[in-house]
Amino acid sequence: MKKVLLVALAVLFAVSGAEARKKKAALPKDTLVFTTVVAQPVTSIKNQNNSGTCWAYSAFAFLESEVLKKNPGMKPEDIDLCESFLVTKTYTDRADRNVRTHGDASFSQGGSFYDAIFCMEQYGLAPEGVMPYPNTLYGDSLFNFKQFWPGLEAYVKSVSSPENKTINPIWKKNVQYMLDGYFGTAPETFTVAGKEYTPKTYVSDYLRLDPADYVSLTSYTHHPFYGQFILEIQDNWRWASSYNLPIDELMEVMESAVRNGYTFAWGADVSEDGFSRRTGKNRCVATVPDTKSTAGVGSDQSRWTGEKAGAKISESDTKGEKTITQEMRQLAYDNRETTDDHGMQIYGIAKDQHGKEYFMMKNSWGAFGPYKGFWYISKPYAAYKTMNIVINKNAIPAPIRAKLGI
Repeated sequence: MKKVLLVALAVLFAVSGAEARKKKAALPKDTLVFTTVVAQPVTSIKNQNNSGTCWAYSAFAFLESEVLKKNPGMKPEDIDLCESFLVTKTYTDRADRNVRTHGDASFSQGGSFYDAIFCMEQYGLAPEGVMPYPNTLYGDSLFNFKQFWPGLEAYVKSVSSPENKTINPIWKKNVQYMLDGYFGTAPETFTVAGKEYTPKTYVSDYLRLDPADYVSLTSYTHHPFYGQFILEIQDNWRWASSYNLPIDELMEVMESAVRNGYTFAWGADVSEDGFSRRTGKNRCVATVPDTKSTAGVGSDQSRWTGEKAGAKISESDTKGEKTITQEMRQLAYDNRETTDDHGMQIYGIAKDQHGKEYFMMKNSWGAFGPYKGFWYISKPYAAYKTMNIVINKNAIPAPIRAKLGI
């Protein structure tokens, strides 16, 4: 009898202890719990680290998913494109544009999704590992532009200065030396799976990508809908055109794409308080709280250099969100409240425990936050703060494609 009582008490204490631990580990009230509705294959999370190269990482995240779609036998671990190749080719071209415009075209670490499409078409692409990164000059395991970039920027600025009456043509070689010293020399050939490729044949024969498949879409009223215009942002230095859609149709394209086997590169403003980086129970969730906004946190770079002095990141309102209109989007763009901050990849849709749907986003900040590098973006946030997307034209619903003449 005593033995039975002791066993019963032991069981009771074990259950009570488990319940106590469960209560202790319980999530804070109103914490969002997400369930995946649909998700397309993506490759592993990467880390842009201390560099303004989100455009390269996000464009490649998107293109890697395109490769997986076009090559059903490939697995996510089989494809990893070389950001160093893209970045060095882009910076060479961007320095030339800056000099030719006497410094009027900006020269910065940033870029656009079109830089990846242009590189793919003009120069090709390369797999990770064919350039010295991560064994760079400074021994970095991740990009760190603190020493490399200031020297390159200052040199290009000195060459592009309008004060120069003549320019020594050797300046391009000097720029290339700086780039090669940090990123390594871009290879002319390399071997993948036992076969030799050039950067261009790697695109056409191995990746099976076609640059003509990709288009940029946006939504602003200062240009006619269903036509194209050059999106007026500094990092669109190649002056690439985007097709202009009403916001409801742009949102239709975005949702239709991820529900029908596609992903897309997503350029957006991430300076809103609702883009919850560091604080609050719903970190790594982006919403548009229906409350008066507080001080923003700046651009993508603030994530690496620290938030603005006095900035406050409020906890996202998980329930009420603003209803987004075309006029709100335009006013935010015109007032520079919506800026070209960050490039990411949208690859799926999830819903929270209240039934509200969110886009699933892959970021390039490493395994950051509770979702290890992935985020959840509310549809109002996407409607309000999307600058542009780059997408496979075949992912656009046929009626909308017809309006665009694609």
